[in-house]
Amino acid sequence: MQLNVLILPGDGIGVEVTREAVRVLEKVCSTFGHTLKLTEGLLGGIAIHKTGTPFPDETAKLAVEADATLMGAVGLPEFDNAPPEKRPEKGLLGIRKVLGVYANLRPVKAYPALIESSPLKNHLVEGTDMIIVRELNGGIYYGTPRGIEGSGDTERGTNTMTYTRAEIARITRMAFGLARNRRKKLASVDKSNVLETSQLWRKVVNEIAPEFPDVELEHILVDNAAMQLVLNPKRFDVLVMENMFGDILSDEGAVLAGSIGMLPSASIGDQRPSGAWVGLYEPVHGSAPDIAGQNKANPLGAIGSVAAMLEYSFGLMKEAAAVNAAIESVLNSGRTTADLKPEGAPATTTEVGEAVANAIQ
Repeated sequence: MQLNVLILPGDGIGVEVTREAVRVLEKVCSTFGHTLKLTEGLLGGIAIHKTGTPFPDETAKLAVEADATLMGAVGLPEFDNAPPEKRPEKGLLGIRKVLGVYANLRPVKAYPALIESSPLKNHLVEGTDMIIVRELNGGIYYGTPRGIEGSGDTERGTNTMTYTRAEIARITRMAFGLARNRRKKLASVDKSNVLETSQLWRKVVNEIAPEFPDVELEHILVDNAAMQLVLNPKRFDVLVMENMFGDILSDEGAVLAGSIGMLPSASIGDQRPSGAWVGLYEPVHGSAPDIAGQNKANPLGAIGSVAAMLEYSFGLMKEAAAVNAAIESVLNSGRTTADLKPEGAPATTTEVGEAVANAIQ
């Protein structure tokens, strides 16, 4: 197979962790006999510096032409007070819209070697293995009207949470499909005791459930879901939720994984005729400018995103499994970065990337 992949290193540590993810991707292709075509583009702060916009037209063109896109983190402190259209994060919204990705999949797994890295008790974390499915194109982040108006005591900020039946249905069917291929359990997270959007969400989920009679469905309020993630995470297999709830709860999953540097993500759109999914892949963590350029960042979230890309966009299940097995092998060896090894001599970003690549079988 030929893999045509767009690389968007982004800002800060994005450049460093993406480099190691590409190293692993190249090793997978050479090991399993695939041809790899890499193209690099600009996104985020680096794109603003070089082109004046966080999402250049050339990057949009490259993203549409590629089979899949692998990204690093975006964001730089110098843009913190910039208007929204001039912030690096605007590039993320732009590329998601161009590719039409609507489901963000965030696997959260507690590797045995990292049980001690979690602040939770070992018996609570051990065995955790879930996927959080976050709707990506709707909800309060996109709804209108929005903005700040007025002055003095009457100055008002407004955001609108809105969902259509179609938006809820497509993310629900994707989540049910994922659950069907795992442990056949789906938890739908909402706030239906307060929010009308959640009441519609629950109604649509219930209407779709009979299409998947082999999957056990439960509804759980978002506040209880947040609590259960730390009290009993093993109860969850696949969770599906709207945009803001998913943003918050998926980051909470970092507590279970031991470090936010461990979390990969896949943003998925429609299926191509081949059956592969349109995909945008990136680690969950930010650009971490405080450690950028120091070869300290954990590349495993970015490398795990390569495994997700191989699975969803290319259907290469053996190759994806090989990457995940290599990650676990390196974790078991203790060759980890400082976020996972506060005591002793940590490995560098480069050393961890090389170790994973060498472990590919």
